[in-house]
Amino acid sequence: MNILVLGGGGREHTLCWKIRQSKKCQQLFAAPGNAGTASCATNLPIGVSDFDEIKKAVIEHEIKLVIVGPEEPLVLGIHDFFLNDPDLKEVGVIGPQKHAATLEGSKAFAKEFMLRHQIPTAAYAEFTSETLQEGEAFLEQSQPPYVLKADGLAAGKGVLILEDLQEAKKELRQMLLESKFGEASSKVVIEEFLSGIELSCFVLTDGENYVSLPMAKDYKRIGEGDTGLNTGGMGAISPVPFVTETFEKKIRDRIVKPTIEGMKKDGIPYKGFIFIGLIKVGEDPKVIEYNVRMGDPETEVVLPRVQNDVVELFQAVNEGSLNTVQLDIRQEAAATVMAVSKGYPEAYQKEKTITGLDQDKMIFHAGTILKDNKVVTSGGRVLAVTSFGKNHNEAVQRSYETLSKIEFDGIQYRKDIGFDL
Repeated sequence: MNILVLGGGGREHTLCWKIRQSKKCQQLFAAPGNAGTASCATNLPIGVSDFDEIKKAVIEHEIKLVIVGPEEPLVLGIHDFFLNDPDLKEVGVIGPQKHAATLEGSKAFAKEFMLRHQIPTAAYAEFTSETLQEGEAFLEQSQPPYVLKADGLAAGKGVLILEDLQEAKKELRQMLLESKFGEASSKVVIEEFLSGIELSCFVLTDGENYVSLPMAKDYKRIGEGDTGLNTGGMGAISPVPFVTETFEKKIRDRIVKPTIEGMKKDGIPYKGFIFIGLIKVGEDPKVIEYNVRMGDPETEVVLPRVQNDVVELFQAVNEGSLNTVQLDIRQEAAATVMAVSKGYPEAYQKEKTITGLDQDKMIFHAGTILKDNKVVTSGGRVLAVTSFGKNHNEAVQRSYETLSKIEFDGIQYRKDIGFDL
């Protein structure tokens, strides 16, 4: 069959790389894709939320399956767009419908869902500009650090963790009254700070059944030792060494099963990935957030460990037959290290020529384009190098060896991925 992957980052290059290995994939397209997807798919110059152009491409190229990489088209309702169009309704879409995508599109919706289904998470309250004074009073009664979250999508930048009460009040006012994060902060969730170590859990569901993909741990801060500004992710490892059988059972029984069952109880159909951001507090898992797609750079360590034909998995999701699937997971550890542009996550330069990509290694492009037959940088996060090893330390070292042969002006990457394990 002909398949379309929506998106143009490292997650989407990894998806294309994995799909290309399937005998069931005839032609593969990526929209908009990048220089990496160009090596295994046909790039189409279409924005991920340009539904009309996506429809034209699906019909023109006789596409039968669409995998939605990023959150924005899901929150905007691309799955519903396909279901409601007579020309598209037979095309399979991997990614939830708009109502279910609100799990990521609204922090308050996600919190209310967890409360309703007794899924462990941080205590919280939500406020708007009309209830600003109550929000300030809530902060006064809370203990620092204060966690403020823009309710809507803010491109990963809508979370503030502050030690000072006056600063927290000031930021709350800016979010609610001055639209600090645009429409995303017209509502703000204030929640208790949870102290612990974070990890990511991934589930693929057809709405009735689910399979648990390998867990991963990513590294968000730009600086070594987890210092500096938050980024879209500087690296990841899988499996997570501190996830014991006992802890995994707690995640499954207290979080994964109630999430799937909660969707069914609420009458919310769900076909696609659920990414559950977790924190280990003492010996117990709690949910920080839900995402309605795969994470990046976690995809770059999770998918390479899945040995199944990924198109068969997607077909099972589409047909509601995931209960017939047995996952085959590679036992070796995987580690990915992200190379970024100098200045990222703030201002950075683009169009720097990249060399050293002609290695027979897992190099997944994130912010790259082809220009004059050369691969050049086009984003802050440029590429991710993934390797296997008998443990995460060996895998990380192999990724560093590959990275040492890759060059572009201003290349930077963390030298301590997995340092806290």
